[in-house]
Amino acid sequence: MTASKRPGRKAALRAVAASLEAAERWELRLYVAGQTPRSLAALANLTKICETHLQGKYRIEVVDLLANPELARADEIVALPTLIRKLPPPVKRIIGDLSNRERVLVGMELVAEP
Repeated sequence: MTASKRPGRKAALRAVAASLEAAERWELRLYVAGQTPRSLAALANLTKICETHLQGKYRIEVVDLLANPELARADEIVALPTLIRKLPPPVKRIIGDLSNRERVLVGMELVAEP
């Protein structure tokens, strides 16, 4: 990366940080299938990310589709685990155990794309 590209990225990160400050609450819904290792990893990874980047500004709702399979239809869930960012708009989706931290941060728009 050249030095000329860095100021643009820094400006984008500042803009994202400013929008995070303006956002009062993040509503996240994590769809899982029971207490599987992937489901537990997704919740642990999501919690770590939220505690690092959204301290006190988030709510995670965990939806277990083994207990409530009918809830999959509302958010058109096709794979598990799936994270849905309800607020702030627009709605965002990330499928998987959320172990790829950079992908999750970009997908949730917590950082600008590299």
